[in-house]
Amino acid sequence: MVPSESATTFEQVFSIQELVKKPLTSVPQRYLQQQYYNEPSLFPDETLSQALPTINLKKLIHGEDTELELEKLNSACRDWGFFQLVEHGISPLVLKTLKDEVEGFFMLPLEEKMKYKIRPGDVEGYGTVIRSKDKTLDWGDRLFFKTNPRSKRNPYLLPQLPSSLRSILELYINELQNVGMRVVGLLGKALKMEKREVEVFEDGIQNMRMTYYPPCPQPDLVMGLSAHSDASGITILNQINGVNGLQIHKDGDWIPVNITSDALVVNIGDILEIMSNGAYESVKHRATVNSENERISIAMFFLPKFESEIGPAVSLTNPEKPPLFRRTGVEKYVQDYFTRDLDGKSYLDHMRTNNASI
Repeated sequence: MVPSESATTFEQVFSIQELVKKPLTSVPQRYLQQQYYNEPSLFPDETLSQALPTINLKKLIHGEDTELELEKLNSACRDWGFFQLVEHGISPLVLKTLKDEVEGFFMLPLEEKMKYKIRPGDVEGYGTVIRSKDKTLDWGDRLFFKTNPRSKRNPYLLPQLPSSLRSILELYINELQNVGMRVVGLLGKALKMEKREVEVFEDGIQNMRMTYYPPCPQPDLVMGLSAHSDASGITILNQINGVNGLQIHKDGDWIPVNITSDALVVNIGDILEIMSNGAYESVKHRATVNSENERISIAMFFLPKFESEIGPAVSLTNPEKPPLFRRTGVEKYVQDYFTRDLDGKSYLDHMRTNNASI
């Protein structure tokens, strides 16, 4: 049965946290995912959840058998498009402080968070990007902002966040940049790309999204984050309060995944699928919610330099392996991506050449 529509104010659409402060027995119409009404078995039993492949960054860089570790990384990317990264070098104290500060931000009064609200025509800021009045909304509140290049940072977002949050974010961003660049370099090595082709990521575009998923009275009728693939080269996710909810699309099914405590989750984005000429595929994924526990995550997206161009790496193409994707400037790629709603891999499909089959 489809729950009846509840009235929502602007603030309630803007912040689900405000919506759930009052007793809520059914989901407002704006958040109902129509395709799920008659599919009670869509979500696999959580007991069927799987552990993602685990990659040890320390062993990969300094281990006794780095080639074996590199092949494990290569296999994880080819078979899953996702892996969890352990021994990544970010201290538990940094991760714990980050958790406390991000939780603290989302607990601020709405009027404080509204200082960072999304402004007309933009995608950065706190709240939900609403492109049409009929758009179904995800069950999550988010703060999205640029972190790199520093000159591109929005002056009213990261630079204006509460000082304790800003301080730990700057530390975390710096450490995660180092991790991300190491991972990108290793992926280039595993793919046998030329070093100069990977260097487009150095001092590239980096964005961050902090997301708070409140409990929902009818979690099987909403989606925390709709199914999509990422526009990035890679994405690094930190599931900071340990509540699972990530599902990936594999072998035709949605698979809930377990994540080890303090592990980071790395996934292949559309740009790396393009650059690898399809050797690595970006994978559709989504975030589910539950009726009891809030879930909080923070994701960082790594893209090439704004002024660079992306396309299949020349070192990975030849007459027998023609380019499967068109070349385009990163600036145009980013602008085009953000004018679309999340819809599977539709934008990547738009980038395909006549050599590729969808």
